[in-house]
Amino acid sequence: MATFRGQSEAFGKPGIEPRWTHGDKNGIGTAYSDSSGLWFTIWNGIVTEVYYPTVDRPQIRDLQYMISDGETFFHEEKSYLESTIKPMDRALGYTITSKDPQGRYSFTKEIITDPHQACLLQHTCFTGEPEQLSRLKVYVLCAPHLNCGGWGNNGYVIEAAGRQILVAEKNGAWLALATTLPFSKLSCGYVGSSDGWTDVADNFKMDWQFDRATGGNVALTGEIELGSGNEFTVGLSFGDSLHRALTTLLQALGVPFRDQMNRFKAQWLRSENTRDNLRDQSCDGGCLYYTSHNVILAHEDKTFQGALIASLSIPWGEARGDQEGEGGYHLVWTRDMVQSALGLLATGNRSTPLRSLIYLATSQKADGSFAQNFWIDGTPFWQKIQLDEVAFPIMLAERLARLDCLFQFDPYAMVLRGAGYLLQQGPITQQERWEESSGYSPSTLATNIAAIICAAQFARQRGDEPTAIFLEEHADFLEDNVENWTVTKEGTLLAGVPRHFVRINPATPGDPLSEGGVTEQRLTLTSQPSGSPWTYLAREIVDPGFLELVRYGIRKPDDPIIVDSLRVVDATLKVETPSGTCWRRYNHDGYGQRADGGPYLGEGQGRAWPLLAGERGHYELAAGGDYKKCIRDMEGFATPTQLLPEQVWDEDDRPEQFLKKGRATGSAVPLVWAHAEYVKLLRSTKEGKPFDLIPAVDARYRGDRARVRKIKVWSFGYNATTVKPGYRFRIMAEASFRLCWSLNQWEQKIETESKRVPVGIHYVDLKIPPEQKAPLVFTFYWNQAGRWEDRHFTVEVRA
Repeated sequence: MATFRGQSEAFGKPGIEPRWTHGDKNGIGTAYSDSSGLWFTIWNGIVTEVYYPTVDRPQIRDLQYMISDGETFFHEEKSYLESTIKPMDRALGYTITSKDPQGRYSFTKEIITDPHQACLLQHTCFTGEPEQLSRLKVYVLCAPHLNCGGWGNNGYVIEAAGRQILVAEKNGAWLALATTLPFSKLSCGYVGSSDGWTDVADNFKMDWQFDRATGGNVALTGEIELGSGNEFTVGLSFGDSLHRALTTLLQALGVPFRDQMNRFKAQWLRSENTRDNLRDQSCDGGCLYYTSHNVILAHEDKTFQGALIASLSIPWGEARGDQEGEGGYHLVWTRDMVQSALGLLATGNRSTPLRSLIYLATSQKADGSFAQNFWIDGTPFWQKIQLDEVAFPIMLAERLARLDCLFQFDPYAMVLRGAGYLLQQGPITQQERWEESSGYSPSTLATNIAAIICAAQFARQRGDEPTAIFLEEHADFLEDNVENWTVTKEGTLLAGVPRHFVRINPATPGDPLSEGGVTEQRLTLTSQPSGSPWTYLAREIVDPGFLELVRYGIRKPDDPIIVDSLRVVDATLKVETPSGTCWRRYNHDGYGQRADGGPYLGEGQGRAWPLLAGERGHYELAAGGDYKKCIRDMEGFATPTQLLPEQVWDEDDRPEQFLKKGRATGSAVPLVWAHAEYVKLLRSTKEGKPFDLIPAVDARYRGDRARVRKIKVWSFGYNATTVKPGYRFRIMAEASFRLCWSLNQWEQKIETESKRVPVGIHYVDLKIPPEQKAPLVFTFYWNQAGRWEDRHFTVEVRA
């Protein structure tokens, strides 16, 4: 049994305020096996966040070495040494070589996880002149952030199985740290006052040996005597009890590292059995493709299988504490997750996307929606609704059905609930895909139209033709109004091009349906720098999201408004860098590195996003343009370890802040969505058409359009105020009703019973005569409640 060494408590409780680490990772890793529930990240040559037992739970801030000769120098690994990192061939492990700039020593670290247990393994070999090495003292320093936070951690020195071990605990989560060489000294302290860094930096020696540091921001330190060997393995294990963490640690260290390494690599080689060969479609010999495939796989949880998080990173984590750390990208975003699943589908993987669909079906709310983002166990984090995140699971289900990959799973209930939600809550979305603004979004409308057509396909396959037609006609309503809702004719961003798509036409859910395009509406932007305006004319804010209309088959690539909008986007958002061409999300974007190069802290300046180069590549392929350049550009934006950033620096180099034009900023690296976009672009290249093109959507809106209906929809959530002569006017409600209506100012009253469709909607369709001029007036009798609506509604009829 383990025993605690003593009662000597460190001073300086609770330590300085904790922070996370940089979000621009140099590496991410995990074992391929589901039995090893541990993930790690690397930044600047050291291990940073380690996640356990699920992919959304960071448990440490960092793990690094400190080196001293005990007399003349002190080196912190991450800030002083010169390091290079090399990925292991076809596996998510890394070899890091670190050198003393003065040439006194160097060491190599090979970093993997135990192939079957929750233990990080870091094999280290020091080299140098024997005299120099004999004087070195090496310290391993670990900063626990158990259960996603730096506050409230407890550190202890314990004795178990005849050796001294460093452990930490918080709310039942434990970690244990040891090496294959014994520690000569061990201590627990509070960061900034009594931790090992503060101790050794003071006089190049480890003077303190505290037995414990409890209830604070703590650090664990162990001194390794190289005199007993210059080669050793560090193990960092986790468990839900001290006994489990210790057992895992000693079992992992008890197996020779080379044996562990061989099994680790062999596991990852098995992943290639589900990967198609898209090497010939790449421009780099498949390097980014092979890594992208593994990166997407690595972001799947091993307990809640099918759940894929957005990134193993906390953007600008060095400036974020516990509260903000919870808002890292280690959460499920339904949109990002479906993009990742489709990316794997593009590689030939069928099983993971199906698991993802099933996971989403179990995460769907009763009303058909999905949380903005959520923890792996389904607990919502942020609370807004993005209609594209309701649409994407339906689109994934349709793609799997088209490939005959649903097997025994039936997604029909999920599809119907989701489609019903889109009909009842759209066309205005609380947030568009950039999670900031409410209104009519071209990209959101594109996903909604596509998803509703997909849902209609499911209904038709079930023999429910009335529901299929009802859904298709609602999609026709949205499609007919895309330009009306999201195009301005008064734009001034590019001389001679006044007509183009805007980023979003601002509106609040429940507002009457927009009429007349984007004119004087004002859009409030988030994250704007202090002293800058927060509102702009919506017609002067653009993004390339309208390209989704082409991707899914709603608009042709040579549609004049698409072409003109691209000219405006290129003039406004396009950035040329030494790594390639890229685009910002939208003009006046505030989410990014600050103007002074500092981290985003609630305000900043949005930078260029590599995934937008991939989106442009899909358009260029559809339009017969130079899509190969977009492939080369995405490969150019990858880090040396083949990770794609969320954002790249798009100004002149700032060496003092490690910012280089065309290279990653401090936001998320990797962004899994970007990797999925790249993989899909390669698959699109192989197939000669956009991978995400939906045949049923393409046939309906880019074919002869014979089945497209002229229809206007009214609901209590979105009152239509006008309808054109000759259109069908659909009135929807969530309960059964009898509609009393008139086309001649109540001179003649007509009563019509509503019909019901299985998406939870009751409706009445009225045909507006071509010669009609008088308004339509109507009211409701609620059948279940047995009462009349206490108001009348009027809709103007005008061409």
